[in-house]
Amino acid sequence: MTAVIEARNLSRWYGNVLGISEVTLDIEPGITALLGPNGAGKSTFMKIVTGQLKPNIGQVRIFGQKVWNNREIFWRLGFCPEVDSFYEGLNGLEFLTGLLVLYGFSPAEVQERAWRALELVELKEVARRPIKSYSRGMRQRIKIAQALAHDPEVLILDEPLNGLDPLSKRKVIRLIKELKNAGKTIVVSSHVLPEVEAMTSEIVLIHQGKILARGDLHFIRELLDQHPHMIRIKSPHYRELARKLAAEDYVLSITFEPENSAVTFETHQRDWFFERLNQLVLESDCRIEEITSPDDNLQAVFDYLVGK
Repeated sequence: MTAVIEARNLSRWYGNVLGISEVTLDIEPGITALLGPNGAGKSTFMKIVTGQLKPNIGQVRIFGQKVWNNREIFWRLGFCPEVDSFYEGLNGLEFLTGLLVLYGFSPAEVQERAWRALELVELKEVARRPIKSYSRGMRQRIKIAQALAHDPEVLILDEPLNGLDPLSKRKVIRLIKELKNAGKTIVVSSHVLPEVEAMTSEIVLIHQGKILARGDLHFIRELLDQHPHMIRIKSPHYRELARKLAAEDYVLSITFEPENSAVTFETHQRDWFFERLNQLVLESDCRIEEITSPDDNLQAVFDYLVGK
């Protein structure tokens, strides 16, 4: 698949403070998540991609075109910034229509697109209320609406779930997935790793301005061979399973949870472990209710990579 966004050797610093360093990255259609703690370089990368910052070194292209100082590419981009910046006296509808006029749409189309965007983020009922009266969640949703209103092909969303209640988060995640299914290229940044897992498994882990890893979450976890895998099994026969597996040399440790009828195994040979587990289940009456991997998630993978 052809990359939509091509970043080559991007570096940007602020005086003596490093923003990003030697970032080379291709982003294809779909949802790509930039993950890392605050200050990792996510926002700096997004501002360079959207033409707001010029890199000190390197270059970024979208659809093969240079981004910096190229206004022709901007109508194909939608950007939701992390930080609020509103004309507080405007209402939500005025805010959107004012921005859409700048794209050159006709008056009728401006109104149609504004109301459609408000509907997507469920703000139609408060469209004529001043933005200064909006709650934090409403302000976040109107930012998302302005990024979508002109129907761009590429969406850059910097911490789009900030300030949203759990229900609104689920709705925004569903909206982002729908946009992906419509063929959009979406880059989402976040430092809340479980929320990103609900959106996509295509991740870019950033720490101190550098890319630590990129790809499918579970593939990245498989590459971390030096870190043992944690496998949690819930079963009414958890003690029997533990007794039979304890003798295997690839089982490094066993932790019991009597209150949950569960046991967690630590192993550096996951395939061998599951092969033996299958044998035990077939040979005995052991019944397994649930198998999970507590460390096969973004938080654990990120902690491994940064050496926590």
